[in-house]
Amino acid sequence: MSTPAPEAWAADRRRWAQYLADERAEAHVYRRLAATKEGETRAILEQLAIAEGRHEAHWLALLGGEPTRMPRASLRTRMLGWMAGRFGTIFVLALAQNAEARSPYDGERFATPAMRADEKVHHEVVRGLAARGRRRLSGTFRAAVFGANDGLVSNLALVLGIGATGVAPQVVLFSGVAGLLAGALSMGAGEFVSVRSQREMLDATEPGTYGDQALPDLDIDSNELALVYRARGMDEATADARARKAIAEAHAGREPVHTGAIDTHEVVGGAWRAAGSSFLFFASGAVIPVLPWLLGLTGVAAVLVALVLVGLALLGTGATVGLLSGAPPLKRALRQLAIGFGAAAVTYVLGLLFGVSAG
Repeated sequence: MSTPAPEAWAADRRRWAQYLADERAEAHVYRRLAATKEGETRAILEQLAIAEGRHEAHWLALLGGEPTRMPRASLRTRMLGWMAGRFGTIFVLALAQNAEARSPYDGERFATPAMRADEKVHHEVVRGLAARGRRRLSGTFRAAVFGANDGLVSNLALVLGIGATGVAPQVVLFSGVAGLLAGALSMGAGEFVSVRSQREMLDATEPGTYGDQALPDLDIDSNELALVYRARGMDEATADARARKAIAEAHAGREPVHTGAIDTHEVVGGAWRAAGSSFLFFASGAVIPVLPWLLGLTGVAAVLVALVLVGLALLGTGATVGLLSGAPPLKRALRQLAIGFGAAAVTYVLGLLFGVSAG
């Protein structure tokens, strides 16, 4: 590594000190997250903190010791540290995944190739840890987010479409409440049937124990157990070896081997939990467009307040989806807003047309 020219030392040292502060803060984030976990996840997070410590030592060595004036860590890193002790790990890891994807060392000549490689690998490690949480959330979270979003969009479209026809405010209010109840019940029932059906279908494809008791009676050289394993996706050689081992263990008087413990399926969540989440979140979303009429507002004022409230809620749900999926939150928020307002605009125009026709 080349030694910086004297005239560049001041700028370089400020940059190195910033790197030092950020690495320390990132190590602190991983240690705080590790303290809330156990087992393999905790060990991985601790190793990430140790890796950030190596980077910290690099910049400390270049600086020749602790700088007299240590800069504050970046706002992003400080926010991660604050969230690490207050929010679920999945949210913090999702933000950290986005952060690790933007390595500051790609164009830094004083960073070692190993440090640049570390940053890229860290992104994949954090992605893997975040994926575990996403899988656990997938069933209930999907029902919650889609329920809230459907409630927001469908009821906003309903009240705007009804309101545009020129009916009395009470009719708009009653229509909104009816839409809330009907939609929430429909969403809950539909989610229950969907998840229950999916689980039943997956359960039906799971390998069973029907043939386990027959293992001791099979001929180790001439048997069809290997066909069971081949039918479940194993190649011929692996299936034959697996079958021979299972029969040998059964002949030795050991506990019958489960002939089907080779396949798994993703957890899709509980049907009742998904249905309850869908009902509650649809209702919580659907009540927002109705709030202005519940509060006694009418006409243009009610419409504008409804649009503002629903717009903020759509931005929130979109940003949450983006955050948990590892995508840019702002982009997902704006997409959600555009879709919701687009649907509402169509029904509002249709309401105007029907209102004019009726008139």
